[in-house]
Amino acid sequence: MTKIFEVPLYPYVRSADQDAVAPVRHKVVVVGAGPIGLAAAIDLAMQDVPVVVVDDNDKVSWGSRAVCYAKRPLEILDRMQCGDKFVDKGVQWNIGKVFFDERQVYQFDLLPEDGHKRPAFINLQQYYLEEYLVERVQALKAEGKPIEIRGNNKVTQVEQKDGFALVTLETPEGAYTVEADWVIACDGASSPVRQMLDLDFRGRIFEDNFLIADVVMNADFPTERWFWFDPPFNKGQSALLHKQPDNVWRIDLQLGWDIDKEEEQKPENVIPRLKAMLGDEVEFELEWVSIYTFQCRRMEQFRHGSVIFAGDSAHQVSPFGARGANSGLQDTDNLCWKLKLVIDGKAPESLLDSYDQERTFAADENILNSSRSTDFITPKSDMSRMFRDAVLDLSEHAAFARPLVNSGRLSLPSIYDGSSLNGPDHPDMPERSRPGAPASDAPVENGWLMDQLGNGFQLLAVNTDVPEVVEFGGLQITRLAYSAEPGSALANRYLGQAPTAVYLMRPDQHVAARWETYNAAEVEQALLRAIGH
Repeated sequence: MTKIFEVPLYPYVRSADQDAVAPVRHKVVVVGAGPIGLAAAIDLAMQDVPVVVVDDNDKVSWGSRAVCYAKRPLEILDRMQCGDKFVDKGVQWNIGKVFFDERQVYQFDLLPEDGHKRPAFINLQQYYLEEYLVERVQALKAEGKPIEIRGNNKVTQVEQKDGFALVTLETPEGAYTVEADWVIACDGASSPVRQMLDLDFRGRIFEDNFLIADVVMNADFPTERWFWFDPPFNKGQSALLHKQPDNVWRIDLQLGWDIDKEEEQKPENVIPRLKAMLGDEVEFELEWVSIYTFQCRRMEQFRHGSVIFAGDSAHQVSPFGARGANSGLQDTDNLCWKLKLVIDGKAPESLLDSYDQERTFAADENILNSSRSTDFITPKSDMSRMFRDAVLDLSEHAAFARPLVNSGRLSLPSIYDGSSLNGPDHPDMPERSRPGAPASDAPVENGWLMDQLGNGFQLLAVNTDVPEVVEFGGLQITRLAYSAEPGSALANRYLGQAPTAVYLMRPDQHVAARWETYNAAEVEQALLRAIGH
């Protein structure tokens, strides 16, 4: 299993920039070749925006790290034409069980209603995610798309200039400098770029520590998410178990605040804890061990001049709820179409302020849910613990108490209510598909609706007609037209009580505006609003 960590995926190669007399100018430099940086680069390259990814590493990240990927990020990967590989390899699940001491007190089902291409969740080690995204980068490069990754290129300085950034990189053959119209910082929670610009997080650090252990074992546990409060094998604390591919199981054990982290990570201390949980008869091998502290924090702003932050470099949440990488992929999904329009001169630079507006809104939503989960999992007073334990006791038999059980509210996409980009709404149409919301999938005659959406503005017409192509101010809007029978998924998700519907869809598959029938002037006004005018 360690081979994947040892093989360079994008080894150092000397670039022409290192021999240039003056710094070479690039449209976009992405800092960090983790999942978020790679996703940003792929999205931009697919739209023919030249992009260079730089990273001080040349391999996948060590350990499984982020493992749970929700339906919406899987749809984003589909839009980038690489989703199948992730779903085929990943472990699909939808059942979660909650235990209090030794009793199961609650069970939930995350499987969405019928009529969706993708499952509610898959589990997949982050090293596979990175490997597959690098393969997608290589495929795009082979197609002639303007993308490259530079391994062992460590960013040591970022200076904001008038309309661009100056980026200094250290390599095995010395330092060099490039200019970038735009820098996207996807360099993780400790973000060196953030520190270089003297920026910081605001938020909470929770006084608790959790042990992560990736364990290779052949076990009879079902493919479900199991969460324990106060289990007999970890009294007074919590525990989590779920399955990954290749017979790797993720185990999280709450340890408390006042611990020696170095000691707790030693195999001779980890193994007895795992045997107490799994039983002496279960044979297993340790693959990866780490200790983390809950942090729910974000930057005040995600855009600073020519430098834009995404993923963990911009915001951090506790891992319970799977909101980290899922949220980061939605950052890039929101950013890249806007950056493309600004670079092409088809939208004002102020459109990028809506990235900050919409994704700080999403980050606050994630931080709120993550903080509530953490407060429930790790109560810090006798009163809050009594309340939590009473809720858990009641939930075994009383349905009203179950919504209060919080073992990590699992990731859902943000709906950008109140966004400055949102256009007209229609009161007879479903709330779930209102302006600001991500599109809901549905089966259509040529496959799945989500597979037809993305990378450009589109008019989705249901039971009515719109022009095949509409052009306003150099932007082209293409048509998607479908008939929907009463009671069908498409009708339920897009018509509601309305007999017909016209949706203006953004390139990131979010709804910009909707009407009952097509009106050219209203569509133009909504489009102008959606691109920041």
